[in-house]
Amino acid sequence: MAAPAARSADDPGGWAYEYFGEVMSPFCPGRTLDSCPSSQADSLKMWILVQEAAGRSREDVHAELVERYGDVILSAPRAEGFGAAAYAIPATIFIAGGLFVGIYLYRQTKAAAPPTGSGGPIDPEIERIIDKEMKR
Repeated sequence: MAAPAARSADDPGGWAYEYFGEVMSPFCPGRTLDSCPSSQADSLKMWILVQEAAGRSREDVHAELVERYGDVILSAPRAEGFGAAAYAIPATIFIAGGLFVGIYLYRQTKAAAPPTGSGGPIDPEIERIIDKEMKR
């Protein structure tokens, strides 16, 4: 049993070692199966290696693990039902934030824009003072 565990993660022959880092451990909340120090996790890794050696596909083993342990082993929630909120809420906040920033910048550029047109004739007295200052 120790021989399959002794193989390196760089072994191109199988999918199990890569899978250990992708599936969450049902025994250590918040950790992948690869980083879980539990002896139960070691047993589950060994079971996965045996399933791989028996020729089972990764998808079949994954489906059985989800059936056995539930959604707790998924590294990301499913995009269906209540799990869809994990994707919809951040996307909605991102879009709303972008709209808020866009509207704010649009209003700021409109407020800072110079007035258009000549603004009417300049008072002759003010024009004389400006001319005098320009000559000086």
